[in-house]
Amino acid sequence: MANRTPAPEKRPGFFSQIKSLFRFTREVYPWLPWAQIALLVLGVLLGLIVGYLIPPFQIWTLILWAISGLMVGVLGSMFLMTRLSTSAMYQKIEGRPGAAGHVMSTSLGRHWSATDAPVGINPKTQDAVYRTVGRGGVVVVGEGARGRLTRLVNDERSKAARVAHGVPVTVLYVGTGEDDLRIADLAKTIKKLPKTIDKATMGAVLRRIESVSQSISSLPIPKGIDPTKVRAQRPR
Repeated sequence: MANRTPAPEKRPGFFSQIKSLFRFTREVYPWLPWAQIALLVLGVLLGLIVGYLIPPFQIWTLILWAISGLMVGVLGSMFLMTRLSTSAMYQKIEGRPGAAGHVMSTSLGRHWSATDAPVGINPKTQDAVYRTVGRGGVVVVGEGARGRLTRLVNDERSKAARVAHGVPVTVLYVGTGEDDLRIADLAKTIKKLPKTIDKATMGAVLRRIESVSQSISSLPIPKGIDPTKVRAQRPR
């Protein structure tokens, strides 16, 4: 008997994704529904005012303007939920092992190459070091207590400097300390680094570093934090 090909996993629909996004964000911002209702009402009121002020005044044009205002309110409420969902995600994963790897692997964009697996880890304390290579050079990110990360960070920085001559190596520390970088600022800080190498050099540096890197088991990614669930999806 021929083997049956398993049916492809059914992805959640657009409205199901919006519902999940709303629930996720409301857990951190309970006032979200009221803010969205206020935006909808404000949009309708603005539409009615515009329809009343623009001649000639007719009932059907007033209704059309009210509907247009409602659509603007819907867009505003969606934009608000999307922005708040990103902030909610950062609040939920901050301070959790693997948070830095999660952000680096999902939020840096196409100009950077990173994974959620650490390149160095202290199994006892779960302090970890992550690495990304991009147009801004090599970035080494320490997650945990600085004192315990010194050796891990120095080893990774030395490795990068040894195989990528002339390429800048930037070290960042993620945490809640006075001089630490907050997890919400990690991606935008890396993206702001000046572009010092081209794509070809970036690829060569990445291959060299990976060739001398040892395989290290990844930290558990914070469960329930999925970037596809905390960002509003575009309609298909």
